[in-house]
Amino acid sequence: MTQKIDALVIGAGVAGLYQLYQLRREGLSVHGVEAGSDVGGTWYWNRYPGAKFDSESYIYQYLFDEDLYKDWTWSERFPAQPEIERWMHYIADRLDLRRDFSFSTRVTKADFDGTTGRWLVETDTGERYDTQFLIGCTGMLSAPLENRFPGQASFKGKILHTARYPKGGLDLAGKRVGVIGIGATGIQVIQTIAAEVGHLTVFVRTPQYVLPMKNPKYGPDEVRAYKARFEELKGNLPNTFTGFEYDFENSWADLTPAQRRAVLEKIHADGSLKLWLASFAEMFFDEAVSEEISAFVREKMVERLKDPKLIDILVPKQGDYGFGTHRVPLEMNYLEVYLRDNVEAVSVRDNPIAEIVPEGVKLADGTVYPLDVIIMAVGFDAGSGALSRIDITGRDGMKLAEEWGKEIRTTLGMQKYGFPNLFMTGAPLAPSAALCNMTTCLQQQTEWITDCITALRGSNKTVIEPTAEGEEAWVRHHDETASENLISRTNSWYTGSNVPGKPRRVLSYTGGVGTYRQKCQQAADAGYAGFAMS
Repeated sequence: MTQKIDALVIGAGVAGLYQLYQLRREGLSVHGVEAGSDVGGTWYWNRYPGAKFDSESYIYQYLFDEDLYKDWTWSERFPAQPEIERWMHYIADRLDLRRDFSFSTRVTKADFDGTTGRWLVETDTGERYDTQFLIGCTGMLSAPLENRFPGQASFKGKILHTARYPKGGLDLAGKRVGVIGIGATGIQVIQTIAAEVGHLTVFVRTPQYVLPMKNPKYGPDEVRAYKARFEELKGNLPNTFTGFEYDFENSWADLTPAQRRAVLEKIHADGSLKLWLASFAEMFFDEAVSEEISAFVREKMVERLKDPKLIDILVPKQGDYGFGTHRVPLEMNYLEVYLRDNVEAVSVRDNPIAEIVPEGVKLADGTVYPLDVIIMAVGFDAGSGALSRIDITGRDGMKLAEEWGKEIRTTLGMQKYGFPNLFMTGAPLAPSAALCNMTTCLQQQTEWITDCITALRGSNKTVIEPTAEGEEAWVRHHDETASENLISRTNSWYTGSNVPGKPRRVLSYTGGVGTYRQKCQQAADAGYAGFAMS
């Protein structure tokens, strides 16, 4: 049986919950489909040891309802996954959202019918939907790269991707554990499990710049203080460069070397992402400034590691890449973990992992590291991956996966030429693909989508699609903006270079969250310029 509805939302994370709530409030018949067994999105799937916020808890919030904001209390500055998941349950319960979701259900196929102007959607549980609007709230980092090495199936122990960590956890006590990857996720895992395992082997390909996290607990005074800032945060967050509460306030050229050092020291001591997101914007454009700030962070890391061998493996070298052009992880005593007797760092930069063998990990030179558990913190097919894994066919037989396999293109990161009435959040060419406090950007995108659908219905039109010219204009603007910064010249998941064969393009809009918001609003105010309604 096929259910006929106005809108189908894919995903029950931060974007999907709010999107469904808004459309239901506007009077649409709307349903949600979620692969997990409950709400939570990234905070449902990523339950590996040490998973936590690196946005301050009081800004990783919905801001459309003051009571909803103030009736939840965070226990600390950067809470861990279990508390975040409870917050997501609070949102779902408070807004009565679960009744409109099908859980443990994946969308497998979606076909646009040009005759009716509607989408026909199929799921792996046999549910079928005939929907006017299809909205992918599938997450920017939700397509894990699980099959990275030959021989994974042969491993005699337990092997898993961090994004598929079991709900009940794993008993790692006394075991030989290998962690592959030291991005933000790998660092959280490593610093959390080191004291529990028998022996920890960390396979390091690309050294990472890291910043120490300071995570104070919140008592009644701290809670009252942040809740009193609701109106300030509501007005501030959507208009900063990154959607965080702070913004770039310092000019490199206006300060002496001593003054610059003082600013860096003060911000580094803040124990947040502020050094990356609110110190000197010149680090993203000027190679000399980038190197000076990078050298400062390297110096801080070397002071803590001391061991020349560990420094060689774990600290980026001058010329590798600049601080901030990769995702910057926050950590708590992560570097000190490597000083433990039961922890070994193995560089696989020049001696890569060749395969997984029954006993463990085998490197190119034939060395085998025997292991009981392998935890793969090897990342995701970011931005485009989740929707590309669904068989989505748009107008005239166009396949989304094939189109993105040729070139990563969108219009405002929310629609794609050739795919009418398909909306998306956290997709390529918007800040939410990588460079944003996610709740800030996902709220803005879902609100824009809701307003767009409402305007379409109010004009007695049924279909909206970007024009070829409108998409080309956005892609050109995106590329011109990206080409000005050092991120575009660096290999990382920000440019899709972590996925073999993925077309290279900076996935995230780099013009700033506030600027992006203005451009989206300008398009809407101009009657959705760059889009065609029919």
